[in-house]
Amino acid sequence: MNEALYNSQELLNNAVEVVYAAGAFIRSNRKKVLQEDIEEKGTNSLVSFVDKTTEKILVEGLRLLIPEAGFITEEDMVTQGKKTWTWVIDPLDGTTNFLHDIPVFSVSVALLFEDNPEIAIVYEVVGDEMFTAIKNKGAFLNSLPIRVTSETNTKNVLFGTGFPYEKDNLTNGHLDVLQKVLLHSRGIRRMGSAAVDLCYVACGRFGVFYETDLNSWDVAAGGLIVQEAGGLVSSLYGTQSWLTGENILACAPGLEKETLWLMQDFRKS
Repeated sequence: MNEALYNSQELLNNAVEVVYAAGAFIRSNRKKVLQEDIEEKGTNSLVSFVDKTTEKILVEGLRLLIPEAGFITEEDMVTQGKKTWTWVIDPLDGTTNFLHDIPVFSVSVALLFEDNPEIAIVYEVVGDEMFTAIKNKGAFLNSLPIRVTSETNTKNVLFGTGFPYEKDNLTNGHLDVLQKVLLHSRGIRRMGSAAVDLCYVACGRFGVFYETDLNSWDVAAGGLIVQEAGGLVSSLYGTQSWLTGENILACAPGLEKETLWLMQDFRKS
């Protein structure tokens, strides 16, 4: 990042305050969304006024920090486009959880500099857990440093995953990998928020997270947080093209070889 123009730590601190405000709005509307307030963007892909208003809060606050920045957001409440600095925003990652009052949902914000994540914030609203990272400066949970697990055997760790909303995108690869992971891990959790899943890898709660059919706003912040916590982030095939969210794999370094073996059935699907 061009520190002559913007100080990364100051930017992070100010952005965190914006995210806290967005989280407070989400929390204040918990259990208040009526069925008639819910829209279905696609199969099982839900949105309400909470998502849209939260995005407006984020955009308005973050725009003050870098007036010339572009925005890539889930709900399209602002003109979309990448610039030298670009905020990538998911205002409510885990909308379905939120609408069903399942207490796992988050605000995810990343700042890209020339298409590379530089600052990351994921706020798990109900647990009041603020995950943050600045490139090359480490990852933190509520201001305390975090690291991925040092475990080297997948049988001793939990895996996180998710599944495509569109059932036509659910392949034999998903089912074959799921079966294999169940046999070679301590278990699988499906939290419903990819941003939270990635942060759980970063702080060692999960050893591995993998998923397909995501978007950049699902993974941009969490991916940097994993990397800054000492973890590895790639596509399911071991390449580095993960930022689009088309598919992603995050794990501790000691688990990489075995995890890539577990993921190989995705290549056949």
